[in-house]
Amino acid sequence: METNGIVSTAWLTEHLQAANVRVVDIRGHVLPASEPPPHYFNHHADYLISHIPNAAFIDWVHEITDPADPRHAQIAPPERFAAAMGRAGIGDDTFVVVYDDAGSMFAARLWWALNYYGHSQVAVLDGGWQKWVAEGRPVSDVLPTFAPTVFTARPDPTWYRNGAQVLAALNSPTRLVDMRGAEEFRGEASRAVRKGHIPSAVNQPRRDLLGEDGALLPPEVLREKFAALGVTEDSAEVIFYCNAGVSASFGLLALRAADIQVPAAVYDGSWKDWGNDPEKPIA
Repeated sequence: METNGIVSTAWLTEHLQAANVRVVDIRGHVLPASEPPPHYFNHHADYLISHIPNAAFIDWVHEITDPADPRHAQIAPPERFAAAMGRAGIGDDTFVVVYDDAGSMFAARLWWALNYYGHSQVAVLDGGWQKWVAEGRPVSDVLPTFAPTVFTARPDPTWYRNGAQVLAALNSPTRLVDMRGAEEFRGEASRAVRKGHIPSAVNQPRRDLLGEDGALLPPEVLREKFAALGVTEDSAEVIFYCNAGVSASFGLLALRAADIQVPAAVYDGSWKDWGNDPEKPIA
């Protein structure tokens, strides 16, 4: 199903009982860079209290990350990711709808991760948990069980960039978009040893792409915002980065929601990789 990456609360209500649809709750939060670590938390306790009926919970902090990578939040290796999807009842033919309570940034991360692993049948619930609850849609405290499924992880390199690839793109037509807050972009705070941003990058704070209801801005408004960054249908390539790939994934989701179909990817290591490498240039 073609969705441009998002579905509405009305759409999910209509398809909530569909046999091939799996709803995923991936709620959580991140502390500001200025706060002492740990910075990353899941909201499993909230899920136990109330969630969208029959939703599976996936822990964004641990299940879809690589515990062996010091830059926490890097994408889990194929076998680890596939195991998490199988536990949640997500198979190769499952249509996944994912939501969070953090302006869709964790939902976007799973959207990107599934696409990276070759599973394009996924969409983010626009407006997330808050919009669903505000509209009085059904919730439940019943913990669902799922028959084990087989998820086949097939990495698609077009969705992923590493530090070497970003470095090689610095003197090319590629547009780098930094999805961190303005303070981090300006070098006033950092989750890495060094402060600043990647040379030639433009800044688009994630929150500025959301409306008051927590949903993405309308496509035409998103296109205007991207155009102001120098990102249009004529762009050669767009690479999004943030601190550890989460808000960067949201940037790519917003690009697709705006129906801008240009080559685009996420720099998974993001600033935690670049800012901790003394060999990489900074601005």
